[in-house]
Amino acid sequence: MISTYSHKKQKINAQHANPQMWGLDLEDIEKGGRLLERKTVGERKAVGDKTYFYSGDILYSKLRPYLLKILVAPDCGICTPEIVPFKVFGNIDPEYIVAFLKCPYVDAVINSVTYGVKMPRVGTETMTELLVPIPPLSEQERIVKKLQEVTPLTDNYTEAYIRVAELNQAFPGLLKKSILQEAVQGKLVPQDPTDEPASVLLERIRAEKEQLIKAGKIKRDKHQSVIFRRDNSHYEKLDGIERCIDDEIPFEIPNSWVWTRFGQVISLLSGTDFKPEEYNDQQQGTPYITGASSLSEDGVLLNRWTETPRNIATKGDVLLVCKGSGYGKTVICDIEEAHIARQIMAIKKLESLNMQYVRLFLQANFDHIKSKGQGVIPGIDRNSVMELLFPIPPLSEQYRIVEKQRELFDGIMLI
Repeated sequence: MISTYSHKKQKINAQHANPQMWGLDLEDIEKGGRLLERKTVGERKAVGDKTYFYSGDILYSKLRPYLLKILVAPDCGICTPEIVPFKVFGNIDPEYIVAFLKCPYVDAVINSVTYGVKMPRVGTETMTELLVPIPPLSEQERIVKKLQEVTPLTDNYTEAYIRVAELNQAFPGLLKKSILQEAVQGKLVPQDPTDEPASVLLERIRAEKEQLIKAGKIKRDKHQSVIFRRDNSHYEKLDGIERCIDDEIPFEIPNSWVWTRFGQVISLLSGTDFKPEEYNDQQQGTPYITGASSLSEDGVLLNRWTETPRNIATKGDVLLVCKGSGYGKTVICDIEEAHIARQIMAIKKLESLNMQYVRLFLQANFDHIKSKGQGVIPGIDRNSVMELLFPIPPLSEQYRIVEKQRELFDGIMLI
């Protein structure tokens, strides 16, 4: 026995302690043993039984010992019972014992015999039976001194390693965001001067929508918006009133592209929910798409059906989650017909638009769409989607963009 680890500790109820005394809690010690802050008993408003410790004591956290919350006390105070203060005999350097307890071998031994699943602790018997190699006092001092020299270097390396690991983890997502942004700015693929200008395409989209309106398949927009350029500025004519929108235009686009409001070129279908008695899980009737959990990168996942469908999305529509934890998520509908729940909006397919490009645009605006979320259960309304500024490339370029984006994303998956 070279320590007082198993000795009875002096206790005090925090309400009877000097409020100016240092009151140490586990949260004050960083993983690895660095002291983060010091609070007095009064500041902490401490309650319950605490343990006295004195300057020079070794403070060892028996709770979650793998966190290595071990240090030499720089002052006197009281601490949570989860911290065991102890002294070492024979003038053994306490900093040497701290280094010993933090070494990987000892840490592994201790953690192999902890008890408790959620709040693992190390028992007193485990600690008192540890075999400790004791070098001469002068060598203890040299070991501690050398550790003090190299620890800042290893700490810096650890921080750099963590930063690199975090960057590596985030890199694929950041790269995808960059690709999507380049795509909607006309920077992902070269422009082809032989492409039909997007201005002509926009007129064709309007004509296609007009036909669908006359056929009763979609409703006419309540507000007509036209965006055009004049005197090197962007203007919008909305309900007959012109205004400059230069401050809303997020970036420049190629001359062959045009800006429009998203709602002017798409038709948006909102969903409705069913009562439990109106749907089943027996594959009877029409698929019922309920929310974010029904959408994956591979398509729509089905687990409910209904025999009374009302709000129907069809194959090729872009499905957008508009409410709940997954709002902003999108997928191309890959089934012939499906009823959509209130958490889903369907952007109806148009022959004059590449719907994969439409989805790509929504993906590029994911953060912006998420920022519009409101309510306890976050969600976005129709206007937030319809009022998005939509950069339209020539139709042939839309196909080239989608193909290039898919090729680059496949490459990222191999990184």
